[in-house]
Amino acid sequence: MQSNGFVLWFTGLSGAGKTTVAKAVIKRLKVEYPHQKTERLDGDIIREHLTKDLGFSKTDRQTNLGRVRFVAQLLSRNNVGVLSSFISPYKEDREIIRDMTTNFIEVFVNAPLEVCESRDIKGLYQKARAGEIKEFTGISDPYEAPENHEIELRTDLEEIDESAEKVIEYLIQNGFLASVPLEGRASSF
Repeated sequence: MQSNGFVLWFTGLSGAGKTTVAKAVIKRLKVEYPHQKTERLDGDIIREHLTKDLGFSKTDRQTNLGRVRFVAQLLSRNNVGVLSSFISPYKEDREIIRDMTTNFIEVFVNAPLEVCESRDIKGLYQKARAGEIKEFTGISDPYEAPENHEIELRTDLEEIDESAEKVIEYLIQNGFLASVPLEGRASSF
């Protein structure tokens, strides 16, 4: 079967579950759709290797996302399913990525700020509230929630497997993946 390239763009606050859900989805794809080439682009990893020269100002965030967009475009047009996990707080930036990327699918990983703060193992929210981190999304810098997303995941109300299933079902229903009989589908990870 021919693979289809696509870009799943997971956006949401720090701690919303973007990386966790993307990892669950890619794990399912590797088991259930081994013919589908996939790559995961994650904010922390990209900043460590590809964009470590950038800070967190609006201009630096836009540059960061521009670089990531280029990589995602390159991969998706070569039939790779790309799972990109980035806060990407500004609507304008996400719309540019949407307009310039084939098969762009915006995934709003929605969890209330207080839930995200309770999941913060790195202590970033505490540091931001104490003024130690400037321009921190959700505290001292805005997060503009998507309005025209294709998928919304409520990670404060759903289990990880439920959120991953929503993404897989979207890909099936929209022709990015072939429908697989239930007995061929992984039940839980």
